[in-house]
Amino acid sequence: MALAKSIEKLKKYYARLEAGKVKKIKPSHVERVMEKLTVRERSLLEEIETVTKPSKKKRLQQKLQDTRNQLDRARWLKDKVSQ
Repeated sequence: MALAKSIEKLKKYYARLEAGKVKKIKPSHVERVMEKLTVRERSLLEEIETVTKPSKKKRLQQKLQDTRNQLDRARWLKDKVSQ
């Protein structure tokens, strides 16, 4: 659930960026989302190590990849906002 909220915030920030409202996005807000995504990434890595069922492991690995993609997007956004 928390991951979905973080992704939704990033989508809103991207929409603001496209609308030319970069000033409304504070780098600290993006950093907060990045921190949440990083915590989620660590959590998924720990969970993947303990899981034995292949289907669950595959699903967790997909979530991990999605989280990493969102982190990349957040880093890019932070660079754009910080300029």
